[in-house]
Amino acid sequence: MTTTATPPVRPQAVSAQTPEVPLTTEGYSVLHQMMRFRWTAWRALPETTRSAIAQEAASVLGGMEKNVAGQSALFSLIGHKGDLMLVHFRKSFADLNQAELKLAGLRLSDYFEPTSSYLSIIELGLYDSTLKIYKELTDQGIQPHSDQWKAEIECKLNRHREAMHPRLFPEIPPNRYLCFYPMDRRRGEDKNWYTLPIEERARQMSEHGLVGRRYAGEVKQIITGSIGFDDWEWGVDLFADDPLVFKKLIYEMRFDHVSAVYALFGQFYVGVRCPAAALEKLLSGELPK
Repeated sequence: MTTTATPPVRPQAVSAQTPEVPLTTEGYSVLHQMMRFRWTAWRALPETTRSAIAQEAASVLGGMEKNVAGQSALFSLIGHKGDLMLVHFRKSFADLNQAELKLAGLRLSDYFEPTSSYLSIIELGLYDSTLKIYKELTDQGIQPHSDQWKAEIECKLNRHREAMHPRLFPEIPPNRYLCFYPMDRRRGEDKNWYTLPIEERARQMSEHGLVGRRYAGEVKQIITGSIGFDDWEWGVDLFADDPLVFKKLIYEMRFDHVSAVYALFGQFYVGVRCPAAALEKLLSGELPK
């Protein structure tokens, strides 16, 4: 008796195109608040009143600095774009709103004039992992965007979130200086980042990341995603004890391909860290060394 061998089972052909969007994982919600301080009105107050108002604000800010569910930090801005910048890391947008309202309830807020703000979420881009995951799933015959596809991706992202938890939910670095700026990827008629194949974008971003890693011991970088939340696509926070490193890092990055061809930058804000305990001294015109 002869038998016919059963042909091997082949994965079902995948008809839908592999997605072009890279996967990301998200952590803390982030709010930057930039403001001017009404110095003339402030100096017109009696010294005892100024002291009482400053101490009230310092107490509240001190608690926000130590908040285990996301910290806040105060910076004295350098230049004409404002006097103060507050940076808040929180678990949700609702928590950020509560931080705003808490500050608005302080008597000191009567002397704040908001100049700008920026809303975003800490984001880790996963270009390399995205290519591997998409290939693995398509090789298995799983249809892009199907329920099974989404479930498999969510499972893999959950494992990444667990492994990267310290980077997704960090403490605000304690360094003395902060440089913050928003940025976009170019989407013009001549050069458009979003029309490049995902493989090419992954290659360029890998080269771009090599520059930042060379400064790992000198500067702490936190990237936040803001597409759909604010006027730019990403926010960048750089923390260092020597501000010169901001110039060196950003200048060197301008020469890699992805920055030279596709990067657009917003306003830059540079500030000096002011602990809450030193707020009264700052408002008297002196920032502690």
